[in-house]
Amino acid sequence: MDLRARSERALDALSFFISDARYGLGAFLGVYLLTEHGWDAGSIGTALSIGGLTGLISQAPMGSLVDAVRAKRALIAGAVCLVTATCLVIPLFPSFWPVALAGVVGALAGVTIGPTLSAISLGVVGPERFARRAGRNESLFHLGDGAICVAILITAPFFGSPVLFWSMGFTMVASVVAAAAVPARAIDHSVARGLHSGEVAAPGRSAWALLLESRPLLAFAICGALFHLANASMLGLVSQKLALGNLGQGITLTAASAIAAQAVMVPVAALAGARADLWGRRPLLLAAFVALALRGVLYTLSDNAAWLIAVQLLDGIGAGLIGALFPVVVADLTRGSGHFAAAQGVVGTVHGVGGVLSAGLAGQMVVWLGYDPTFLALASVAALGGILFWWIMPETRGMNPP
Repeated sequence: MDLRARSERALDALSFFISDARYGLGAFLGVYLLTEHGWDAGSIGTALSIGGLTGLISQAPMGSLVDAVRAKRALIAGAVCLVTATCLVIPLFPSFWPVALAGVVGALAGVTIGPTLSAISLGVVGPERFARRAGRNESLFHLGDGAICVAILITAPFFGSPVLFWSMGFTMVASVVAAAAVPARAIDHSVARGLHSGEVAAPGRSAWALLLESRPLLAFAICGALFHLANASMLGLVSQKLALGNLGQGITLTAASAIAAQAVMVPVAALAGARADLWGRRPLLLAAFVALALRGVLYTLSDNAAWLIAVQLLDGIGAGLIGALFPVVVADLTRGSGHFAAAQGVVGTVHGVGGVLSAGLAGQMVVWLGYDPTFLALASVAALGGILFWWIMPETRGMNPP
């Protein structure tokens, strides 16, 4: 097996196992705090927002670190270990400030994982094959996430919430082994940061300047913020709704909801990577906004657990497309800049504004108005984001950035 093939197999394994660390406990954390420790939706949203705000602020500098550091395999392995450690602390100290502090530390590490994986991938396969590789990464990430959720679904009725933390320990070890298996000499570090092979980055220009000077990159950032404002809290809210309506089954039903979405995300992300160069990025991203708006409306039609889980299939379309195409669009618009990971950071920061606001605002809206009005409000934000995207976002395939 040649060097590139070995590298891609290792990237496959890393993309699969890194799912638990990429977003920590995700929606399971809210259900765990709600059912095991009596937290309300507002407190959960506020605590998660503190960690989210930390991640928001740190994305740009951590992206710059990814660009500058050549030891990218060690960086991603260390980030996985730190995120896992913060999650394992939560059962020991399940009160507000310890959970919020763990979220802060986990966020600092977590925001490096996606940009580092994308940078390693770009450095291995080059820009011509990056769309397909990015789609494969995202597809395998969702396959790994789905596999973990299946394991939780099977084991949670017998062992309870501790299985959430056992799974994180296992995937941490597997991720570190997979990162070490990527041959160091297979990564072209100039290409990994968005330059040509052997080229050296010019000093002076910051990623924030790159964002503000590029109208397409700014449009992508703003529209993405609206997508995440609508999307970030939806799974958590529907998981809470399922837990309250089906006492004692919160963890199991949350796992089922996540599995339903992952089952769709796997083929959708693979399709996005395989067809993005042929169909373009713009129509695929528009489809993500449509799926998200429809999902928010459909959640309000019934409280039946089977219905809510079935609607969660639409999450697979929206999140699968956005996840696969985010690094591809950023790579399109930053080629030759030397700031690929840093640009992911600044665009991710703008997107993260939406995510942070979503967690805090949606939690409080549920307390004040209830779940259904909150879902309709989130659907309206998704529709607004789709209209704005259609109006201001150009096709980036083949675009030569200034």
